[in-house]
This record gives sequence, C-alpha cells and structure tokens, in this order.
Amino acid sequence: MHAEPPADAAGIVDAGLGASNDAAAPLHEVQPLSCFAHAADGRVVGGAVGRSWGTCCELQQLWVEPALRRGGVGKRLVEQFHERAEARGCRTFYLETFSFQAPSLYRSLGYEVKLALHGFSDGIVKYTMVREVA
Repeated sequence: MHAEPPADAAGIVDAGLGASNDAAAPLHEVQPLSCFAHAADGRVVGGAVGRSWGTCCELQQLWVEPALRRGGVGKRLVEQFHERAEARGCRTFYLETFSFQAPSLYRSLGYEVKLALHGFSDGIVKYTMVREVA
C-alpha cells in the first residue's frame, strides 16, 4: 500500500493496461480535437481539448482566462469543437464536470446530466453529461 504510488510501479500498471486496451480495441482510431481562442497579441486565452472515436466525442478540458469568462468565449469554443467533431461524423458528445465548473454552460449547449456523483467536500458534485445530435 502506498499513499503516493511509486513511479516505476505505476508505469508498469499503465503500460500493462495500455497493452491490454490496444489488444481489445482499435484505439489507433482515436483522434485528438482542439479549438483555441487567442488574444490580439497571440497568447492563448481559452481552449477546448478532447478527442473523437467513431461517432463519439469527448470534451476533456475547457478553460477560459478568468477575465474573459461569462463573455461567450467558452460557448464559442465548445460550439466550434462540436462543429469540427460533427464534420468527422460525431453524433454523441460527452464530458465530466464538477458543480463548481461549468455545468450550466453545458446544459445551455444541449448536454444532459446522465450521472451525478455526490460525496465530495463542500457539497461538490461531479457530473457526467451527454449531448446527442440527431
């Protein structure tokens, strides 16, 4: 038992799981997908990062510089992310978010809560959300 896993042991588990997954599924088909917002000076002020596989697309990260939040940048990033994924044939979108992050933004973009995990500190909830496109 370790509170902090030793890097060598964790690396063995990670490699073993990776080999097992590669043998079971065509993970070489997973494609990265990202969209970024830039300030006039070229620096990144927001981004949506994820991946697609078949007709499914996972939004793994969404971040917008604090001064620009609630100004539509995040919404535009997710919409562009969706457009690029739909051009690849994606119809199902999914993500995980905490209650202190952006679940209301995702609801406004058509996502529905499929799982809510309670029990985190300070009443925080972790959501798994899904958006289906006809």
